[in-house]
Amino acid sequence: MTRDRHCLPLVRAEIDTYSQPVVFMHLDCHVCRAEGFRALTRVRIDCGGRSVIASLNVVTGAGWLGPEAAALSDAAWAALRPRLGDMGQFSHPELPEAASLIRAKVYGERLHQAQFATIIKDAMAHRLSDLDLAAFVTACAGEHLSTCETIALTRAMQEAGRSLEWGEGPVLDKHCVGGLPGNRTTPIVVAIAAAAGLVIPKTSSRAITSPSGTADTMEVMAPVALDTAAMRKVVEAQGGCIVWGGALGLSPADDILIRIERPLDFDSDGQLVASILSKKAAAGSDRVVIDIPVGPTAKVRSENAAEALSARLRATAREIGLDLAIHVSDGSQPVGYGIGPALEAMDVLKVLRRTPDAPGDLRERALVLAGLLLEMSGETAGVERARVLLDSGAAEHRFMAICEAQGGFAEPAEAPYRIPVEAPRDGVITAIDNRLIARVAKLAGAPQQARAGVLLMARPGTLVQRGQPLFEIWAETPGELAYARDFASAQKEIFRIEVPK
Repeated sequence: MTRDRHCLPLVRAEIDTYSQPVVFMHLDCHVCRAEGFRALTRVRIDCGGRSVIASLNVVTGAGWLGPEAAALSDAAWAALRPRLGDMGQFSHPELPEAASLIRAKVYGERLHQAQFATIIKDAMAHRLSDLDLAAFVTACAGEHLSTCETIALTRAMQEAGRSLEWGEGPVLDKHCVGGLPGNRTTPIVVAIAAAAGLVIPKTSSRAITSPSGTADTMEVMAPVALDTAAMRKVVEAQGGCIVWGGALGLSPADDILIRIERPLDFDSDGQLVASILSKKAAAGSDRVVIDIPVGPTAKVRSENAAEALSARLRATAREIGLDLAIHVSDGSQPVGYGIGPALEAMDVLKVLRRTPDAPGDLRERALVLAGLLLEMSGETAGVERARVLLDSGAAEHRFMAICEAQGGFAEPAEAPYRIPVEAPRDGVITAIDNRLIARVAKLAGAPQQARAGVLLMARPGTLVQRGQPLFEIWAETPGELAYARDFASAQKEIFRIEVPK
């Protein structure tokens, strides 16, 4: 029997490549030779009426994969859904239309909505490689995306997914642009707004460059990977929810871009605005509060940068029909005591439960943001009303009800390994570097290890003595604990300590 020069039986590699389809083929495979495939070549695979475009990884040794089969990553296997041993047909895909548009953007051309829509469509169909997407993300970074382009990209991202509708009445949402460890106000704000009888279907992201995203922290306490039907039941029953947006398909292109931005470790203003507002609009929100922390080691470092970002947010929100309020807040130091999913969840619960050791800064930030949302919905004294709802226990009761509706509440657990980092000298703490303390928490394992992170034990303005604990590192393994400790010990400016004059 003559073998088809384009076909190979498919096997499952059992390798997680996140959402990127990958195919593994041996260097001596007859398909590779016939088609001239090389490592990182984009390959079209057809099987059973379905197709996927995957990146090729070449196996060179006589190990786990021989030349008589092709192995699919988890993402590629899920896209094709073959039965074990099904034949795949391999070919060169057509050059995606988006490739020339990305090249044009790299060289400084302005793109319009239809062109952004083409890029988004090709990205979602896996016709673009990670190199293509990295080029696109980089070409849009800095000041290379105009306000008009930001609006066009936002609309293209929104229209690429589904949109929710919630009927008559205001639909609320809030978002923080990030860069401030521990600033986990969302669960508190949602609880207050829902307790006030308002509708707040909150979709949240997992961490991109931080030790925890809102979805990571909420997942410590309740399930967040709800589908649209389950989310709707929670909101109809309790007025609000806090769920992971990645499970809903509301702005699926954003998740693809986030996957590229995460290893690059940056956000650009234009893509940040498109990411935030496309998801808010797709979630059915019409009144949104945006928190922009400003500080020397926050994501937004100056008042001028905050004003530029605010202007872009307002212009884009206006064009897509969102009522937007922006709150510029103090981003000079972390918020609360905990940094990392479980540690931040503990802070949230302390505020909701009104315990004596609840972090006051987290409480006050949440009250201000909740107050703005209440005022956007017709309240005349929003902060005062929010304070009553929190102090009376109504917000705690509603939060617990939301957790139960999402699948059940769980108390955050403590990490098994901990070590303090001590003050190297006497003096007054004058600053905490947000980026460095977040780095310690990430090296300890956060957010992938939910119990890992940093527990702050001293704040700016505190007089400390040499040997006094400044913070405690929490980890789930001894190796991660040691790695984070060694980094923290080598960084002398995580806590700036000055001798009083």
